[in-house]
Amino acid sequence: MNDKRAEPLSKPTLLSAEPQLFVSDVRASCEFYTKKLGFMVAFIYGDPPFYGQVFRDGARLNLRSLDEPAINPELRDREHLLSASITLDDAKQLSLEFKSAGVDFHQELKTESWGARTFIVCDPDGNLILFSGQEL
Repeated sequence: MNDKRAEPLSKPTLLSAEPQLFVSDVRASCEFYTKKLGFMVAFIYGDPPFYGQVFRDGARLNLRSLDEPAINPELRDREHLLSASITLDDAKQLSLEFKSAGVDFHQELKTESWGARTFIVCDPDGNLILFSGQEL
């Protein structure tokens, strides 16, 4: 008799997520993310550039150029539609860093009912980026 023991199936492990933000100008977006938010440019692709990536620590954001907004700006603003969420250890410290850099906040730092400390910034194309950390 053939002994076919059930071998446990291994599950794939998700390693990271890289949200894609739609922007009007990849170079200008890279400048905002590097000069205002402290990211670094991983790459820019195309001539003229139509795709790129910025990163800071473990957070990576892909930037894709479009000639028109991918999301209706009125709907985004009314519904507070996030383009990306980034978790971190100290939301207050990063919020202060961004304030001193003159970043436009969609939502100031606050403690949510579930205990997270969050704030939301708005990039030049209207992308809303949530930063969320534990209360220290």
